[in-house]
Amino acid sequence: MSNMVTIGEQPSQDSFVVEAPAASPQAPQAVNVTEKAVKRIRIALAKEGISPEEGGLRLGVMGGGCSGLSYSIKFDTKPRERDRIFEFDGVRVFVDPKSFLYLNGMTLDYEETLMRQGFNFINPNSTRSCGCGSSFSS
Repeated sequence: MSNMVTIGEQPSQDSFVVEAPAASPQAPQAVNVTEKAVKRIRIALAKEGISPEEGGLRLGVMGGGCSGLSYSIKFDTKPRERDRIFEFDGVRVFVDPKSFLYLNGMTLDYEETLMRQGFNFINPNSTRSCGCGSSFSS
């Protein structure tokens, strides 16, 4: 997995940073973001006028969708009190504690082809997903 970006350690005032545990190919214990996704997040943060030092990308899971759960992705100007904060090459990703139960071990990738452009959630916790790619169950 040479295209994976490692997690940094930069504590925030109201939040905590999750340190990367010992890497195990069988059981990753964090949220990962590929280099392509990091580049795209950085571009989008700049367009939204959000400082990477203050804000970041928020990943989450909410009830709904064809398979029972849906991924949520949005920008946030600052982390919340209990968020897990992951940093990838200067880009921060926030995950709330409940969503982390479903996203632990997940990789966020970015795909840009003639047919499709967007983020892909590669989630080992997903037992079933629908054709749209934004709904899953675990």
